[in-house]
Amino acid sequence: MTRTVRLPSPIRRPLIGQSALVLGLAAMVAAPIASSASAQAVRESADANGALNIPANPTLFGKSDPNVRRATAIVNGEIVTGTDVEQRLALIVNANGGKVGPEEMDRLRLQVLRNLIDETLQIQEAKAADIQIGDDEVNQTFERVATQNFGQSVPALEKYLASIGSSAASLKRQIKGELSWQRLLRRNVQPFINVSDGEVREMMERLQASKGTEEYRIGEIFLSATDETQQQVRANAEKIVEQIKQGGSFVAYARQFSEASTAAVGGDLGWIRLGQLPNELATTAAGMAPGQLAGPIPIPGGFSILYLIDKRQVLTADPRDAVLSLKQISISFPKGTTEKQAADKAAGFASMVKTIHGCGEAEKAAATIGASVVANDQIKARDLPGALQETLLKLSVGEATPPFGSIEDGVRVLLLCGRDDPKVDSGPSFDELQQQMEDDRVNKRAQTYLRDLRRDAVIEYN
Repeated sequence: MTRTVRLPSPIRRPLIGQSALVLGLAAMVAAPIASSASAQAVRESADANGALNIPANPTLFGKSDPNVRRATAIVNGEIVTGTDVEQRLALIVNANGGKVGPEEMDRLRLQVLRNLIDETLQIQEAKAADIQIGDDEVNQTFERVATQNFGQSVPALEKYLASIGSSAASLKRQIKGELSWQRLLRRNVQPFINVSDGEVREMMERLQASKGTEEYRIGEIFLSATDETQQQVRANAEKIVEQIKQGGSFVAYARQFSEASTAAVGGDLGWIRLGQLPNELATTAAGMAPGQLAGPIPIPGGFSILYLIDKRQVLTADPRDAVLSLKQISISFPKGTTEKQAADKAAGFASMVKTIHGCGEAEKAAATIGASVVANDQIKARDLPGALQETLLKLSVGEATPPFGSIEDGVRVLLLCGRDDPKVDSGPSFDELQQQMEDDRVNKRAQTYLRDLRRDAVIEYN
């Protein structure tokens, strides 16, 4: 039995570039996954029930073809199968390290089905507009995901996807959907968007006037709510926050759950000033530190979950963008080393470090106690842990950090051999800023476009 419905309220998706698309997809297959909990449950159930009572000559009633997959939904005549849902779901579970409970899995499965319906509508609309995304283009993007995410070959990615319960076909379908939507917006929406030179100049003047103030790079997951659904949506948002705090991928949850236009790029709002945010979000973001998660935050129309990726000062050089030349000097402890033995060896190591006068003496001094030396001449300060950033940026060339580490990881110091400070940021050019403003308007039109596709679609569910 089937039932026919009209599609519900929209999930907004942005116009995105190829690089953002590739990075967003790569994040979905980046994390290793533990062994399947569901498979383990099946094995335990079989063990508990013992041998199966199967007759020697069974009679099959009805026909069953394992190559025919039952439809989960039919979108304007095109089938979305349960296999499609499960293989796409596996990507999300993988991005969350396999730490997804049964209740959360059910919610994710429903969201994946909604996303696949959207994806199908986008591909259908592109095809109706004579936009063809060829296999070669999809395969090229798939190859970039394999290279950027694994540094390995396409077969390695295909094997990995199969091992987590997904498939290359599922990821390629997602690539095709996002490329189709991107191309469609560029043809049917972007040509009708206009940002005047006067608007761009006004925005550039605002940027200059705000020089030195802080701007924030924020990730957002937005969930819409009405008066009737507010309690349910808040509970859903709280579960998402809990999952992310337990190690879930913010990017993965943003891609699947967020109803903001930034969903396809993992919720990344880019660099913004607090004045560009609703007051409720601006107040919360002002008190956040990089890496911190906050929410759910009630705002008009729903709830938001914020993740502060980074912050900096507008049109001001950020010291953390300095490129450092470092030498790492380290010692390790043999298995079974006691805390006292480790402390004594670490003290000797610290004394040796104090005798080093510049990076030129590092190898010779390290050899006296059997320490190893590794050099890196092209590392940004911001790519280091926060505590080390602050310490290194206060050092002069030739000085070393205090020793740090553990019995398991050994003890090490970083020796500063050189530092290239960043140039003052002059901000986006006129053309870059105009493009940003146009993209923002295209994204808003895209929301309406997808809503109209949903409204006109005929969906049959089993």
